[in-house]
Amino acid sequence: MPKTEDISFGYLLNDITLLFRKHFDRRAVKFGLTRAQWRATKMLYHREGLRQTELAEFLEMEPIAVGRVIDRLQAAGFVERRPDPKDRRAWRLYTTAQASEVIDDMERIARELRRECTGGITYEEMTQAMNVLNRLKENLQALDTAEAPVEGEGNAAVAAPLGEGG
Repeated sequence: MPKTEDISFGYLLNDITLLFRKHFDRRAVKFGLTRAQWRATKMLYHREGLRQTELAEFLEMEPIAVGRVIDRLQAAGFVERRPDPKDRRAWRLYTTAQASEVIDDMERIARELRRECTGGITYEEMTQAMNVLNRLKENLQALDTAEAPVEGEGNAAVAAPLGEGG
């Protein structure tokens, strides 16, 4: 009897992600933003006033890398740093009017790509697929907790990347 664990899906998920990114990047190249810059701008647009460390957590990037992204976005006029009123050593990040214009265009690109990508797929099918993907994500996140090394122990349990054997 077939089992769900016998279905190799990691490569397919990776291929879908790569193809979606490729097509998005081709359409968004006219804005001159890298994917990291676009993600940071969009995140700040929806969560104005984040600190750089908070933004790094949301983007799952290292703070130093996010700092370089923000430096470029600030130089290009998309983001501004403002002093944190509660901590004079910290800065809060805000998008500019220029970023707002680009956000709308980028959202249109993403929406059009999603429309093309989901052609022939019903809303119900997409909802079911999203539910399954979210459950897969939750299961993998639960492994993070289950595999967390106990203080004083080495990192004995290292999970294989999703693509390997996926």
